[in-house]
Amino acid sequence: VTGGSSGIGKCIAIECYKQGAFITLIARDENKLLQTKKEIEKYSVNDKQVVLCISVDVSKDYEQVENVLKQAQEKLGPVDMLVNCAGTSVTGKFEDIEVNSFERLMAVNYLGSVYPSRAVIATMKERRMGRIVFVSSQAGQLGLFGYTAYSPTKFALRGLAEALQMEVKPYNVYITVAYPPDTDTPGFAEESKTKPLETKLISETSSVCQAEQVARVIVKDAIQGNFNSSVGSDGYMLSILTSGMSPVTSITEGLQQIVCMGIFRIVGLFYLGSFDSIVRRCMMQREKSESQDKTE
Repeated sequence: VTGGSSGIGKCIAIECYKQGAFITLIARDENKLLQTKKEIEKYSVNDKQVVLCISVDVSKDYEQVENVLKQAQEKLGPVDMLVNCAGTSVTGKFEDIEVNSFERLMAVNYLGSVYPSRAVIATMKERRMGRIVFVSSQAGQLGLFGYTAYSPTKFALRGLAEALQMEVKPYNVYITVAYPPDTDTPGFAEESKTKPLETKLISETSSVCQAEQVARVIVKDAIQGNFNSSVGSDGYMLSILTSGMSPVTSITEGLQQIVCMGIFRIVGLFYLGSFDSIVRRCMMQREKSESQDKTE
């Protein structure tokens, strides 16, 4: 599990550990990793289970990522499931976001998933088994005000997942793309401090999920080999609306998309209308406030 020292990544590691898995946690902060390791070990189901910690930045040097994953496999055996959960976020108006933030987010959120996946895919194909999970976001299904740096990196994961799934499906290797909503994590709390007003108001139209709930859904979908993983009714609607040419796991799933697409598009247009209304109201309030300041 990359990004496994906190948030959704940590909860996914706990969920898998509860099911008897051997866990490798990958993150940058060694102290947080060791703290998380102790927390996860409380949930062991047998005395043979191991939690291995590796401190590395998965977004910088592919050879280093490849080497540490090779070492992990030598200690614990081949990777059955890789969960790409390392990620970060920056919010703000397009023109206010520093240019290097766009580069950093693409490195962490996209290349930080490419590198670990590239390091394990050959072994999975040889073994004719494996699961790779990409943790995207609902902001990877629709672009929202304030997410011009973040959304494209999460959209990119879907393109990678679709292309990779077509390559590895004949080898019995399955890809899952998870689209969690706003989730109560340290990263979300940090992001909320700098959110523009428009982004906050749009976010408030849906509830905040607990990381444990999101983790359970992701692990279940990954084990079942589902391509899409979504949480709640909003997530289900978005997964139908954005299904496009993405693979389906069953005929039932395909039929649900066909039947529900038109109805959900109508609902979605109402949502988009309300979001546009929020943005316009904020703009008018800002202009009114600026005008009053000039008058005074």
